[in-house]
Amino acid sequence: MPNKRPDIHPSWYDQLANEFNSNYFTKLKSFLISEKAGQTVYPPGSKIFSAFNRTPFTSVKVVILGQDPYHGEGQANGLSFSVSPGIKIPPSLKNIYKEIQKDLNLPLPETGDLSKWADQGVLLLNAVLTVRHKQPGSHQKHGWETFTDAVIKKISDEKKGVVFLLWGNFARSKKALIDSTKHHILEAPHPSPFSAHTGFFGCGHFSKTNEILEKQGQKPIDWKVD
Repeated sequence: MPNKRPDIHPSWYDQLANEFNSNYFTKLKSFLISEKAGQTVYPPGSKIFSAFNRTPFTSVKVVILGQDPYHGEGQANGLSFSVSPGIKIPPSLKNIYKEIQKDLNLPLPETGDLSKWADQGVLLLNAVLTVRHKQPGSHQKHGWETFTDAVIKKISDEKKGVVFLLWGNFARSKKALIDSTKHHILEAPHPSPFSAHTGFFGCGHFSKTNEILEKQGQKPIDWKVD
């Protein structure tokens, strides 16, 4: 794994080469090697950078920031809030779907696979990209946050007019990395069952995102999943 170029889209590698060649990333790779030797780690190695491979740097129009990958078997697929086809839809994603239904009058999807969003320029970014089986937060503070902060800062610095959807206090804490004079920041409580009723429901972020994109002359996101 050390000295090997990561399995990430070339447009992202060009932007993040300094991160991949840094001391903290070398330590992160060593940590992941040791974890995989004795633990089950999600998502599989080939999917760690799925968000970046489905949404090249040049394509990013919207960023939805999550915290950790799902920690159950078969759930994490490298896209924040998303699960692969055939996997039960998690509670937070169910609430996201409920808000889309209310906001855009779309039917509730039967799949939790959000790759269709990613393919349209929605970067589904988790702050931490790996996790141990059944141990939420187990890979926090090992370097991933430094890496994904650099990702957010790079988008802020190098692009213009990106819509950042920050749900919950953790995501909102990343606001300092974003230049609000160049980009659009929409904030709401987290869609988890514990907080969705305190303001996520009714936030209208999906229609608002499309209004912003259309005003900028960009194609709106088709939020219909299936």
